[in-house]
Amino acid sequence: MITHQPLKTIFRSALTILVIFGISNNVSAQSTHTNPWEVTELGVLPPIASMTDGVWLKGELHVHSRHSKESSNNSIAKIIAFSKAVGIDYVCITDHDNHVNGDVAHNTWADPEFKSNDVLLLYGGEWTTTRGHGNVFSARPYDHQRLYDVRDQRDVVIGAVKKQLNIHLSANHPSGKDHFGYSYDMVNSIEVWNSAIWSKNANAIMIWDDMLSSGRKLTGRGGSDAHHGTPEGAEQPTKNTYQAKANYVGTPTTWVFATSKTSQAVVDALTNGRVSISSNPYAPRVEFYADINQDGKMDMMMGDNVKATGKPVKFRVQLSGKTVSDSTYTINVVKDGNPFGTYQAKGKQPVVEFTDTPALIGRTYYRVTVEGPSTPYPQVPLSEKLSGNMVGLSNPIFFNFDPNF
Repeated sequence: MITHQPLKTIFRSALTILVIFGISNNVSAQSTHTNPWEVTELGVLPPIASMTDGVWLKGELHVHSRHSKESSNNSIAKIIAFSKAVGIDYVCITDHDNHVNGDVAHNTWADPEFKSNDVLLLYGGEWTTTRGHGNVFSARPYDHQRLYDVRDQRDVVIGAVKKQLNIHLSANHPSGKDHFGYSYDMVNSIEVWNSAIWSKNANAIMIWDDMLSSGRKLTGRGGSDAHHGTPEGAEQPTKNTYQAKANYVGTPTTWVFATSKTSQAVVDALTNGRVSISSNPYAPRVEFYADINQDGKMDMMMGDNVKATGKPVKFRVQLSGKTVSDSTYTINVVKDGNPFGTYQAKGKQPVVEFTDTPALIGRTYYRVTVEGPSTPYPQVPLSEKLSGNMVGLSNPIFFNFDPNF
């Protein structure tokens, strides 16, 4: 005898089969998917440059002369003379390009005062746009007008022009007013310490860590962004004259480990990240090294990138230069954007060492900040209070960063 199941029962059975079949297909599809961007072991990385064949140079990478309209009492000659007096080795005078419709070459660079036998002068300007500001650094003259002309074009167009000009482009004060609104894929560095006021840079540091964590090997650098000098001779003070005693050349100071005392070596070191920042020219210089095989010899420094071995690495942080005697400095280590450890150091040349094992597969980076007693800057006496207890910071040491990213 043939029995007939109710239609509702048959429908439910069919639906169950379809659901099971669908789930089975989904599982099968997921199991066969391959992520083309999966983290894998890198091939051979470029060798580390010499750890000894070089010289530490300190400089200013963001300062305005009289060729910026809102600047006052700040001639190029005054900037250069002041830099020499405080031991600054290199300067990039970065006047606003929109004040001269992009013609930096016939204004700042053509100024008869734009010359020095003592201070290295980089060619540059502040790329001043509706989408934020950036600084250009170059060892030789370049066609800044071309960069200015494409300021409102798409990033892909701007990036192509930047590459053709062979310039170092840096993101200025990336957070807050006039923040950098372009792709960070077309810049070589980022201004993580703008002006003597250290406290206003927290968001810039956060952006820097975001970029580093995502694989962008961007150098962190400083710049006073000073616009105003001290009146001399017949010059009259302005409402902004007070700023010259609070924020001027060297607040902060950017140190580079260059292969020689030349403009090109400065730009190369800045691009490669062998860089640290101090609160002023007299403050201690932060140096950060790593011994990758723990043989007691440092193998790499800030900006360097090697493949991780899966074994522990010994790191060393040291302060070089004039430290405050009988004082304690606090070393804060950041790993992949997160706090890793805090250490105390004192003595004539404070040193701290710590050990950690970078991931064998995937990116890892370490950087440090140093806090402690402020160092007096007699020529800019009010800057000490603005910088507070921030002494300096390092650029990262990298592991497994893809140089072709």
